[in-house]
Amino acid sequence: MTGTSPASEPPSTSAENQENAAQAEQAEQAAATAEGATTPGAGATGIATTPSAAAGPDAPGPAAPGAPPAAVTPVWPSPAVPAGAAPAFAVAGGLLAAGLVPLGSPGLGWPLAGMAVVAATAGGLWSTLATAAVPTAQAPPPAAAPSSARPGPAGTPRARWVESAAWGVAVIALLSVGAVRAADWLFALCVFAAAVAAVPAVTSGRSVRGLLLNALLLPAAAVRATGWAYRSAAAVRQRTVGNLRFGLTLTITAVLLLVFGGLLASADAGFARLLGQALPDVGIDSAIARLFVFGIVTLTVLSGVFMLLAPASVDPQPRPDGRRTVRVVEWATPVGALVALFSLFVGVQLTVLFGGASYVLGPDGPDYAEYARSGFGQLVTVTVLTLVVMGVVGWLAPRKAPLERWLLRGLLGALGLLSLVIVASALFRMHTYQEAYGFTRLRVLVSVVELWLGVVFLLVLAAGIRLRAGWLPRMVVATGVAAVLALAVLNPDRFIAEQNIARWQAAAPGAETQLDLVYLRGLSADALPVLICLPAEDREFTVWKIESEVMDESGDWRSANLSRALARRLLSGAAPPSCGD
Repeated sequence: MTGTSPASEPPSTSAENQENAAQAEQAEQAAATAEGATTPGAGATGIATTPSAAAGPDAPGPAAPGAPPAAVTPVWPSPAVPAGAAPAFAVAGGLLAAGLVPLGSPGLGWPLAGMAVVAATAGGLWSTLATAAVPTAQAPPPAAAPSSARPGPAGTPRARWVESAAWGVAVIALLSVGAVRAADWLFALCVFAAAVAAVPAVTSGRSVRGLLLNALLLPAAAVRATGWAYRSAAAVRQRTVGNLRFGLTLTITAVLLLVFGGLLASADAGFARLLGQALPDVGIDSAIARLFVFGIVTLTVLSGVFMLLAPASVDPQPRPDGRRTVRVVEWATPVGALVALFSLFVGVQLTVLFGGASYVLGPDGPDYAEYARSGFGQLVTVTVLTLVVMGVVGWLAPRKAPLERWLLRGLLGALGLLSLVIVASALFRMHTYQEAYGFTRLRVLVSVVELWLGVVFLLVLAAGIRLRAGWLPRMVVATGVAAVLALAVLNPDRFIAEQNIARWQAAAPGAETQLDLVYLRGLSADALPVLICLPAEDREFTVWKIESEVMDESGDWRSANLSRALARRLLSGAAPPSCGD
């Protein structure tokens, strides 16, 4: 027979068919792998994961070597633009801060260093965005800033930069307390508040979890920003000649200043003294401390620019109403019972508010110490309980129907209003305790914290009107910063001295009210304008410590402080005390 069977086909044709079949199978596997990479099975970090073994034996295997890479959506991407001059701004900010921060008592150098840090961060951000805006053949689009992805006015780049600038002003204002007030404990509180305010200044966190995680990510941001700056330096290294000429110019300038400055200082004692006051101390201990400040500030500026350009997406995604599985009865029953319990408790507190000292000093009433301590503990417990309950219920409760929304507003609003009454009761308790036993730093600070917590409750109630709380966490931080600044404006050490002396002077003859001179002696120079008006014997006992501190200060301009300068003028007689009648 002349016919041919399939087994008798030419070898070349059979091999070609097998090759085509293999290529088709590889293409199908690559397409299936790319599709699986974009499914919800991706890992929590946003990086696509491979199918699990539970998908069955027919699940597609790994992509072929020539297949396109799977789509990846990282949670914390690197900036889409090169670092530009941001590293140079970071180094400049570190150098300025290291030279400006006083290593002794707080003073003028702290706000100046804060201005240098904020200016270096803004300059690094501006230079990076300006470099990215230059049209090039492969330049990324300017919209690479992730903040513009959020809808609404708060998500526009302009609104975000304005908000970051406002937080930067708050940081400078907090550090400026060191140039005005002499109380070390107050300035330490302001430095802590400035560090807290820096988190929303350079990050995009809007929720409690987002702010906390962003704060924890700042050290990691410093590491990633260092790598980002090093990778971006490749483009800068291409301009080797220009960089060498600029570096040579800076070196020649430094050498000339050192040579001629040293000669002029050795020729004139006044000029040498001026240079000694202007330049920081270069001893071993101070050099190590300033090197530490330089490193911390440089990394802080660089990580701030990195976080502003590439914020970490750590805020929880809003849950659709349809996915809220908690029924009304399941959340309204415990919250309603809690409202009833709070109502009963507030009824008892009304007796305290109107009973006053007669309730405390009565045979069945507590003493003042127990009364004040229970008031503050009560406030902390109720605050944590109410905020946690409101947060959990606001997250889980359904709000599709109008009745559900009104019930949510009503129960949570009642809970917040009842908590405000407890806040008022605690403030009254602390006031009664201070009137009986005097004012101290701790008691004044507790009162300020209580007032701030009352403001937090008002903010929670305001958020419950429209059932929108996206603005609440940052506003809570802002009110906390405002509370610290208000405490600095109050001048707590002077306020404590004034209140205790006025309470002692207003006491009736024969009363047991005494003036705690030992405690007054431990106050800072902020209280000297009041202490100097005491009788001669009491004045000598209370002001000698302040006098030894302010009179032995060095003439370093970085430690210049308004309260200590006023205290020196009063003690030297250059300024007359204002003691009233």
